[in-house]
Amino acid sequence: MVSTFRSRRWMRAGGAALAALAAFGISAGVVNSQAFASVPAPAAKGAPEHVFVIMMENHGTNQVIGNTADAPYITSLAQRYNVATNYHGVTHPSLPNYLSAISGDFQGIWDDCKAGAAVTCAPEEFVPGAGDGTVSASLTPKQTASASSRPHLFSAKNIVDQLEANGRSWKAYMQSMPSTGFEGEYAPVINGATVNLYAQKHNPFMYFSDINSAKNPRLNNIVPFEKSFGSDLASSTVPNFVWVSPDQCHDMHGVSPATANLIGLPACGYPKTGLDHGAIHLGDDFVRTTVQQIMSSKTWKTTHSSIVLVWDENDYSGYAGGPGSPVGAKGVVLGGGDAPVIVINSTTGPHKTSDKLADHYTLLSTIEHMWHLRHTRAAVQPLEPKVIAQTGW
Repeated sequence: MVSTFRSRRWMRAGGAALAALAAFGISAGVVNSQAFASVPAPAAKGAPEHVFVIMMENHGTNQVIGNTADAPYITSLAQRYNVATNYHGVTHPSLPNYLSAISGDFQGIWDDCKAGAAVTCAPEEFVPGAGDGTVSASLTPKQTASASSRPHLFSAKNIVDQLEANGRSWKAYMQSMPSTGFEGEYAPVINGATVNLYAQKHNPFMYFSDINSAKNPRLNNIVPFEKSFGSDLASSTVPNFVWVSPDQCHDMHGVSPATANLIGLPACGYPKTGLDHGAIHLGDDFVRTTVQQIMSSKTWKTTHSSIVLVWDENDYSGYAGGPGSPVGAKGVVLGGGDAPVIVINSTTGPHKTSDKLADHYTLLSTIEHMWHLRHTRAAVQPLEPKVIAQTGW
């Protein structure tokens, strides 16, 4: 984990800029999965039947949107569909942002460690030696001590509890994950070496004890993207809530140059300096293929559905925060910086832009509001429901 984390820092260069988002509305049910409802509860008027969340990695808005050389397709989506210009990651690094997006709480950690009841890790960001822009802000001693002792298998309720209690289906599609419910930290293994394409830190579902436990049937809903996504779309069996995590060569994260060469994708390797043009381009290609696949499906053509294309945080060049970001020493907000968001609705209306301050808590709260789910811990108001749930803003 340490070497991978350091390698990731190698790619951190270039400035962060504005952020983008477009969301929808809903409210979440914090209940045990045993209380699964057989029929979905009523939703808000105009709410989508299906929500596709595609989580990308580590770039500020101006590194992606408007970058017609590396991200022409994503830029075209932003020009045609809905964006938000004041969206942020909750904090740094990746994992707490993923946890925030499905549980309304970053779970009090600042690391990318693997899941496990016996796993604890010291913070990697907002501490001396972080090696990036976060060193100019600081955790309090209490935050550091608390985070360092937090077991990485959380008992908190999450969107899965909410969806099941509401009678709504869900599935998480993980690119390069070798098998359904895979519990390893990285995959695949090539020539005896573990290649960090699938990364557990980008699979937040594995960090909650009511999902990741022995023989838990919920693990059957965490599946390899390659084996399931296309077939589920083709058979019109995609669930109400769809989560997609591309692998680290297709979410714009990137890997070490040696790993990139080993898998035959040299463009995925971190550059020594400057913007990681290759990783952005690979991510743009993945988004193009995936979005077009969704839009070509019967589900998209016959139901009101939404695609949310969102980035977890910026490139560590800043730590501006959203409404739910933690506050550290001297009252400094420990945010995740600007993060792009684009929302596409199957029943398209005019292009809209929102400048409302927002973050991953806002996105979750919006989904909760739209589907009349019970709220998680995040005391954040939803984005305007029309951003996602309805055709106009």
